[in-house]
Amino acid sequence: MRHSRDERTWPARYGLRLFISDAVVLIWVVFGTQIVWFGTGNAQLTLREAHLPDVSYWLTSAALVILWLWALSLADSRSYRVIGIGNAEYATVIAASIRLFGVIAIVAFLFRIDIARGYLLISLPVGIVLLLLVRWLWRQWLHAIRARGHFMARVLLVGSPASVTHVGQDLSKNTNAGYKVVGVCLTSPDTDGLVKDAGYEVLGAIDDVDAARERSGADTIAVTSADDLPPEKVKQISWNLEAGKQHLVLAPSIADVAGPRIHMRPVSGLPLVHVETPRLSLGQRFAKRSFDLVAGIVIAILISPVMAAVAIAVSATSVGPVFYRQERIGRDGEPFRMIKFRSMRIGADAELKALLEAQGTSEKPLFKIKDDPRITPVGKFIRKYSLDELPQVFNVIGGSMSLVGPRPQIAAEVALYSDTARRRLMVRPGITGLWQVSGRSSMDWEEAVKLDLYYVENWSLATDLTILVKTARAVLAPGDTAH
Repeated sequence: MRHSRDERTWPARYGLRLFISDAVVLIWVVFGTQIVWFGTGNAQLTLREAHLPDVSYWLTSAALVILWLWALSLADSRSYRVIGIGNAEYATVIAASIRLFGVIAIVAFLFRIDIARGYLLISLPVGIVLLLLVRWLWRQWLHAIRARGHFMARVLLVGSPASVTHVGQDLSKNTNAGYKVVGVCLTSPDTDGLVKDAGYEVLGAIDDVDAARERSGADTIAVTSADDLPPEKVKQISWNLEAGKQHLVLAPSIADVAGPRIHMRPVSGLPLVHVETPRLSLGQRFAKRSFDLVAGIVIAILISPVMAAVAIAVSATSVGPVFYRQERIGRDGEPFRMIKFRSMRIGADAELKALLEAQGTSEKPLFKIKDDPRITPVGKFIRKYSLDELPQVFNVIGGSMSLVGPRPQIAAEVALYSDTARRRLMVRPGITGLWQVSGRSSMDWEEAVKLDLYYVENWSLATDLTILVKTARAVLAPGDTAH
């Protein structure tokens, strides 16, 4: 079965679109900066120390655009390996741009080229921001296309029934990653019917991989349980793939581990995957706390008018204090007092146990009441738009919370934690977190723990910034899952 030429050539065509959009952005940025800095006249770049005639800044700008595009190409920023998902594409664009301007600065210093500093200092950050914005827009378009089943790598899974089912289901959950399972080859019979129940077509056994690839039109072979295959068989599969068009992927049994913790180290011909122990270094802790403190103060100033309006609305529409303070469990199990705008009637805490028992969720650590009768009319509104959480910025400034982290829970919920869930307490709790922007109140406890542990064990400042942006988007358009 062959898929269409468009499906086979989409990486090249998508890369061309990125190249064209990059070129348009850089032409606008670089020449626009030149006009802002020098006007529309024929300003000259002095090269006397290099014993060369002066060069018009119009030529300089053209050369800068060409060099910038070349730098992005050399860094493979448009490769199918980095587009579509993750931060690698954005990191590559930023790194390539900074390296280029670093080289320009060094050359200008060594040859005493008197290039205008403002011209460079404006072009670099504005160019990076607009490049990232346009790349993000293209990514949204690609995600929409992939949601309809197009522009996907066609994957043939090879492994045991349990492993191909597990990997296949994970790939199917995230169409943004761009993998579409078109068949499986099994190392052992599917005696439990796992593959059949998952809806995957069995195209043969291990010795049938090449024929199954041709039959399904697969361009990617994913080995899901390498231990079930002889080493020579894995090499044979890779040798039979067409270079540059067909690919081999080895899916290790570890999950929920981010790239910075994974290192490939070939030893005696073995591609060993080293997974570093999750920890925050002193520098990372300092960076996170510094970011929380500075951003918390800025946010508190910016949202002070909104907090004043919410405080007036809460006070005017229901009896009781404006703020609600409750003891929550923070980092390393230390209790602290979390502050929110009051969204419920007085005495609501005393009613919680009976409501949980009534809906049959008293044994789950994620205490959520559907259609909670304790919430006031104003409380319902401020909860939907997360306005009740705004005073927690003072917890962040005080150091008991972070802007981003696992949500803090009460002692009764923490008492129900498993040993795995207790790893949520390794970092400061946050106003927002990974599971909130992934599903908000609709997510069950097990999935929330999985996302929180992924965050705890793979923290980065870039992740915090991404979650904050997604949180802002979720607050402005909360949808049906916000309570």
